Amino acid sequence: MTAETMTIETAKTARKRLFIRTYGCQMNVYDSERMRDLLVPLGYEPADAPEGADLVILNTCHIREKAAEKVYSELGRLKPLKAEKEAAGGQMTVTVAGCVAQAEGAEIQRRAPVVDLVVGPQTYHRLPELIARVHRERGEALETEFEVEEKFDALAAPKRHVEGYSAFVTVQEGCDKFCSFCVVPYTRGAEYSRPAAQITAEVRALAAQGVREITLLGQNVNAYSGEAPAGEEASGRWGLARLIRHLAMIGGIDRIRFTTSHPNDMDEDLIEAFASEEKLMPYLHLPVQAGSDRILKAMNRKHTAADYIALIERLRVLRPDIALSGDFIVGFPGEQESDFADTMKLVETVGYASAFSFKYSRRPGTPGAAMAGQVDEAVKTERLARLQALLDTQQQAFNASMVGKSLPVLFERKGRNPGQLGGRSPYLQGVHCDGPASLIGQIAMVEIVSASKNALGGRLLSGESCAA
Repeated sequence: MTAETMTIETAKTARKRLFIRTYGCQMNVYDSERMRDLLVPLGYEPADAPEGADLVILNTCHIREKAAEKVYSELGRLKPLKAEKEAAGGQMTVTVAGCVAQAEGAEIQRRAPVVDLVVGPQTYHRLPELIARVHRERGEALETEFEVEEKFDALAAPKRHVEGYSAFVTVQEGCDKFCSFCVVPYTRGAEYSRPAAQITAEVRALAAQGVREITLLGQNVNAYSGEAPAGEEASGRWGLARLIRHLAMIGGIDRIRFTTSHPNDMDEDLIEAFASEEKLMPYLHLPVQAGSDRILKAMNRKHTAADYIALIERLRVLRPDIALSGDFIVGFPGEQESDFADTMKLVETVGYASAFSFKYSRRPGTPGAAMAGQVDEAVKTERLARLQALLDTQQQAFNASMVGKSLPVLFERKGRNPGQLGGRSPYLQGVHCDGPASLIGQIAMVEIVSASKNALGGRLLSGESCAA
């Protein structure tokens, strides 16, 4: 290993130093411990002194005026240390937390410009988000201890070889939502959208290889805002709807999907695209996570159950046959039986074609992990079973509603039985049908004759039927 390589590796593994000074009562000591535990997974290591620290937190007490003045004196001592850190090419983030922050936030920022963050005692759980935002503003990346999902580790190269007739295309990475259960904003950073020209080149190359269906990917894909191709009338930046319409003009591409979406980024243009763009499939994965407004607020989702339902209603007015999929988290901290009942009510109101549901799992370093009211595992298991039973019933009902209809099916492979083909409906359902192998890679009309929870059975309009 060369010296240069060693330097690079050391830089990658170097942890940031965290210094916390605590004033006041034992409650403040406890709060400081909580803040430390929240920040360690973000790559911070506790330090014994502020000198050279990357993050300094003053956890303050406001019981006595003298205690508050001590804080201002300490901030005065931190000013040259911060300047020294910056002169050496580093950054020191100074945070005032606790009761003084709550009572004198504006005064602190007026008297002590050295302060970067002011965090009251009721918002400690947002500290990871706030720290991450400071890093983003500086153009820095956090070296976290979170596990990184490999799915989005790198953007797909324009020239890639795929097997089959469907392909994923990454168009967006990162997330700015900071849901309190999720590590993505820390592991993936700020939202980034690929230029439309780059995406177009990749999709054209895929079409040349025989790909008929593309799925546009992103951690928050409907927040897409990419640079428009040079010379286009709609210059500047394109939203997801404009990108979809552009990609739909590429010869050979017959189907377009996208995932995963956030309700707050479903703009009117994207909603309208489901009605006006025939290549955009009538299937939408739109996670809601919970049906209780109280829990949604704790999750930092920034929408209500009513907002979500109203959005679904607008979509169904324009595209009555749209199939809805969603994500649900059961047993989020503080969830009561009444909150869970609200989730069940939302599911009954919406009616899902499919959905993913999970028990809440604490992810160290996320705000949810530090929240009070962690739900007993047995309670989470029981609630999840009830939710999944309802979702399974809805999925079976949606599939059963296809029986007797004729659907265009993209055949992708041979089936399990001799002479059988497998493909996908516009609603992302698996479809099995007897037919010639020459249909693989083609779209053909199939009459649906049977349905199970996970698949449809059909027959070509000129062929024989087979069971799902």
